[in-house]
Amino acid sequence: MDSASDESVGQMADRRRWLALAVVMTASFLDLVDVTIVNVAVPRIEEDLGASFSSIQWITAGYALAFAIGLITGGRLGDIYGRKRLFLIGMAGFTIVSAVCGLAPGPETLVVARFLQGAMAALMVPQVLSIIHVTFPAEERGKVFGMFGAMIGLGAVAGPMIGALLTEWNLFGLEWRPIFLVNLPVGIAGLVLGRRYISESRAPQALRLDLVGVALASVGLLLLLYPLMQGRELGWPLWGFLSMGAAVLVFVVFVWYERDKKTRDGSPLVELSLFKVKSFAAGIGVQLTYGVISGIFFLIWTLYMQLGLGWSPLHAGLTGVPFSVAASVSAGVSVQMLVPRFGRKVLQAGALVKLVGVLLYIWAADQHGSAITSWQMLPPLVVMGLGMGLIIAPITDAVLSEVPTEHAGSASGLINTINQLGLALGLGLVAVVFFSVVDSGQAAHRPVGDVFSDAFTHALWWVAGGLALVFALMFALPRAVNRGETAPAAGVEELAV
Repeated sequence: MDSASDESVGQMADRRRWLALAVVMTASFLDLVDVTIVNVAVPRIEEDLGASFSSIQWITAGYALAFAIGLITGGRLGDIYGRKRLFLIGMAGFTIVSAVCGLAPGPETLVVARFLQGAMAALMVPQVLSIIHVTFPAEERGKVFGMFGAMIGLGAVAGPMIGALLTEWNLFGLEWRPIFLVNLPVGIAGLVLGRRYISESRAPQALRLDLVGVALASVGLLLLLYPLMQGRELGWPLWGFLSMGAAVLVFVVFVWYERDKKTRDGSPLVELSLFKVKSFAAGIGVQLTYGVISGIFFLIWTLYMQLGLGWSPLHAGLTGVPFSVAASVSAGVSVQMLVPRFGRKVLQAGALVKLVGVLLYIWAADQHGSAITSWQMLPPLVVMGLGMGLIIAPITDAVLSEVPTEHAGSASGLINTINQLGLALGLGLVAVVFFSVVDSGQAAHRPVGDVFSDAFTHALWWVAGGLALVFALMFALPRAVNRGETAPAAGVEELAV
């Protein structure tokens, strides 16, 4: 009887943890899909709400910026107050704000709601890997992280298609709004199941919060990004350049404060000593630069296909599927087969392959102009996807290879934060590298298709330059890259974009 009872209890515990895994993976899927869904629907949002181009940038960048600023603090809050509690608070907030996004009467409301949505994701997402870590024993985590990586790949492919279909179907005459409202039933189910099946956990020695550091980082980033996104519409006023200059001063104060806080209580927002590790500092440069070019590419790509070429959301979404599939396939191959044998060379090959894909895309866009078809885009998109997959899967392990074990958690959080900041900065730079060319072409009364094609190829040269810089920075990464437990988290947001 006792043996049967113990076996029954064990089966129940096993069932609970797998249900808990399903809940946290669904939450991650929700976050990933929410990013890609919005990209596909951007032109319809612009048309329906009468949003300006700067508002469109804020709708996408606001989420990334709030997510980036809150990631480290969100993880630390979970360590202090309980990961289950913060996960459920984040999911509840994410669900509520998704409803606000879906019901937004104007672009201003949607921009604010997207900021809040990113902040709620920053409370929810950092708890996922921590919950997995404390729920499953070490011998099972490899299998679990493999499932997590597969879910990331599925999100990358499914997001654009779900967004395209929901926008194209115009359910109940709601236009683009179902892309946000679809989060409600999923979020409510996640809350009910998460409350029942996720076990609570805390860090044994959690660090203190660094609210001053968060405030300084937030102010500095807003001083930098606001004039970048608004400057074009306002005629690049003097205050914009003064604001960007002030951002530099705020970041200097931030570094000084973080050093002082490290001395006082050992719990800064950013562990600055990590930057003394050459491979980590170079890796952060890779993540920032790659985030910038990803932010630029995915927004201009959507605008080019839908506003410039006049394609429907479904047409644009289907065109992007081969890119996502190629990236998912090469990501798996890079980690399982190539990186263990060739190390850093795989990442550098990825940068060069993606650069070749970008150059092919520039050639195709110039050659075919506004008459280009999805089939003519297929070769460069597949090449770009293959290159991206070679980079995204092993990059986190490469950056962390020489980081001291006691700082691995802080370094991993900083990597994800920097990537999100890069995305936000890239989205801000779209005003400079893309819309400036659009403005010039429209002022000359040229055909819309030709104007957007020129703007697209102009911005792609910036992407190509960024990839060349990424390739150069990779020489500072360790020659050998060892697979670790952080691998599944690598490249999440690059795929998500």
